[in-house]
Amino acid sequence: MSENFWHLKGCNLFAQLSDERLRLLESRCRMRKFARNSPIYLPMDQANSVFLLVNGRAKICNLTPDGKQSILAFINPGELFGELALLGDDQRDEYAETLEASAVVMIPGEEMERLMHEIPHVSLGITKMIGKRIERRLRNLLFLSNRDRLTHLLLELAEEYGRRTNEGVELGVKLSHQELANVIGSTRETVTVVLGELQSEGLVKVGRRRIVLLNSKKLANNVLRDDPIPVDPNSNPTNSNSGPNNGPSFQRNGPVQFRVVE
Repeated sequence: MSENFWHLKGCNLFAQLSDERLRLLESRCRMRKFARNSPIYLPMDQANSVFLLVNGRAKICNLTPDGKQSILAFINPGELFGELALLGDDQRDEYAETLEASAVVMIPGEEMERLMHEIPHVSLGITKMIGKRIERRLRNLLFLSNRDRLTHLLLELAEEYGRRTNEGVELGVKLSHQELANVIGSTRETVTVVLGELQSEGLVKVGRRRIVLLNSKKLANNVLRDDPIPVDPNSNPTNSNSGPNNGPSFQRNGPVQFRVVE
């Protein structure tokens, strides 16, 4: 079996497909590799494919009317993106760009549409992904303050990329203040002010492209959500296997619901 077969089988959306159906899908896909900071697709490109990230990391962005970048989602290995092409749009409205050297499997849109018609759980999975991403985006942009939006983002990043250290939970993804602002629909200056407030309250520690959540439970309580990273009573971050730079990771398996993307 080809390498693409196993990449497809590792995606939660395709996990229940038979090997025969996966082989048929794989025969119509192709893989491409991209260097760091390379576009995977651009606005106005034909929306005729859905993508599966094999390795690396990517982001989905669009440009605001005043030309600023807005980050809609981060994509991790094993996740689909570009799926709004299945809703009938002929051209892309947003663009996808790699954050590091990456490989993607390109799935023809007509094959995904065929799967959605033939297999109900695939159609349901795509519908849920799109719905959750739209709901999260609307909630973040319309109903929350800058502080609450940033707090939710920090907790979500911690749940996806966090590792526990002696200080707290360090985010394993390096983002600038501008990139954080691009995600929550704010400005770099506002993010800097809010991070300063959170740091003065003893909730976070901020360095150059480094953020540690010092009290994730209190942060979560402040926005009325559960602590995404509860302390394991059996863990000891100071032991030889979990030092300050090598603590246990809290990255989830399978697609991350922080964003469903297009």
